[in-house]
Amino acid sequence: MKIFLINPNSDESMARMIQKAAADFAAGQYEVVCKSTPGAPRFIESYQDQIRAGPGMLQLVRENEDQYDGFVVTCHYDPNLDAVKEITARPVVGIGEASLRIASMLGHSFSLITTEDHSIALHEELIRKYHLAEVMASVRAPAAELAAFDEREKFLRTARAALDEDRAEVIVLGCAGLSGLDKFLQTQLNVPVLDGVICGLFVAAGLVKYGVSTSKIRRYNPDY
Repeated sequence: MKIFLINPNSDESMARMIQKAAADFAAGQYEVVCKSTPGAPRFIESYQDQIRAGPGMLQLVRENEDQYDGFVVTCHYDPNLDAVKEITARPVVGIGEASLRIASMLGHSFSLITTEDHSIALHEELIRKYHLAEVMASVRAPAAELAAFDEREKFLRTARAALDEDRAEVIVLGCAGLSGLDKFLQTQLNVPVLDGVICGLFVAAGLVKYGVSTSKIRRYNPDY
């Protein structure tokens, strides 16, 4: 089995981080490859960035469809996910949808932890799109007063506030750049903490193994 992970931005350091997290999880049981998107902005921070990434993402899918069994879109906004599903017969999973739906199965409510205030509204809208607002306790980013702390401590304190103040029972890491923090936070907090890259990867691998893919009967059939 071979899974292709699309890094929707053009930041190669991000692609390397995603590649390492995915390869460590796959542990040689299947092949994983992550590539950055040609022509995309360095980071995906807005709806305009998502649109700019679209052509390159579709190019990656078309160039690699014959060599890979499934695709994972590794940005928590799930940019252009519907378009990618439309053009390929392979299973396609967005790390946002995968981690959010899994979170809804693991507790009464979840909180999503993101990197900056600007992205909170975009994540909230995505959660509403997936009809999960009823089980969303909150979307949080580290507060300004935590700037002096190191990265681990900032996100630990933010996640703990979500548990204590918002009554969340599950934590979702809302950025591929936070990959690798999940087990540290889970040990400290004693609740499930979900890394979207890992969630997207094991869902995609499961779909491939089960032999199912996106339905083409109507919505994702461009010729319907």
